[in-house]
Amino acid sequence: MTKSAPTLNRDVMNNRYAMVDGMHTVAEAIQVAVTKNISILVVDKRNEHDEYGMVLMSDIARKVLAKDKSPERTNIYEIMIKPVFSVPADMDVRYTARLFERFNVNKAPVVESGSILGFVTYKDIVLKGMIKS
Repeated sequence: MTKSAPTLNRDVMNNRYAMVDGMHTVAEAIQVAVTKNISILVVDKRNEHDEYGMVLMSDIARKVLAKDKSPERTNIYEIMIKPVFSVPADMDVRYTARLFERFNVNKAPVVESGSILGFVTYKDIVLKGMIKS
């Protein structure tokens, strides 16, 4: 009986995100999201000892629009999630799915050597990870 190689996060990850600076306004970030047709914004590290942040369109809706704040006067750093829950590129997607369930998340950056390579979601795991050649 031959064991098949595990499906890794790097095998199923997507590149549907954009990098923004924490000092950008929400309005500027929305423009980046619209231009690139994405819904995940990664907030870049300020220095080598910093961590990545993340802003989703749902964060903007809840933390800016619903609270009647001005997108032109609200900075990304004010609403971002930081630090971001991330997963290693070479981790088996089965463990990623278990972590997602345990910590009630549905997407995470895939990291290698401290840099983001892409994002993995439940959808990526199911549609790309379950059907392996």
